[in-house]
Amino acid sequence: MFTGIIETTGIIKKISTFGRNRTFWIESSISDELKIDQSVSHSGACLTVEEIFQNTHRVTAIEETLSKTNLDAWKIGNLVNLERSLKLDSRLDGHFVQGHVDTVATCIGKKEKDGSHEYEFSFPRKFAQLVIEKGSICINGISLTSFNVKKKSFKVAVIPYTFDHTNIKEAKEGSFANIEFDLIGKYVVRSQKISV
Repeated sequence: MFTGIIETTGIIKKISTFGRNRTFWIESSISDELKIDQSVSHSGACLTVEEIFQNTHRVTAIEETLSKTNLDAWKIGNLVNLERSLKLDSRLDGHFVQGHVDTVATCIGKKEKDGSHEYEFSFPRKFAQLVIEKGSICINGISLTSFNVKKKSFKVAVIPYTFDHTNIKEAKEGSFANIEFDLIGKYVVRSQKISV
């Protein structure tokens, strides 16, 4: 379980393919503090730390993960948002995030707004019930608030700190982002479908 508050970013140093899996070596300021078998959110996808060497760590994405995220498009040199799992004695500054990516959205607009940045994303319409006005949404592991919600798109506003300290600054029109919809909203929608 995560909060969507990014600790730091890492840079992809090496990528290997084994069968249908992809392995990534990521260099970051927290890599040498991680532990083998620890769950870490990598741009919204929960991956298990498999190896640590100096200031890099290794994780592997299996076919299921690659099919539902943008990890298959990752390249050497890309920035990755990193967050370690939530501690039970910590404040929840974002919202409950599982690290289970629901879908990939496409950036269809980006504007600088005199000190902040505004992004618009399109997503598959089948998820429309899960995005609400002023609701929580996780983009590349970042806890943000959706607004101007339509059937297949929404906008988010990004403060300067988040822009400077995450990989959202690399998003541009046509780029893909990992999306996880609000956990509570998913349970509400599911319970309504079952009761009908």
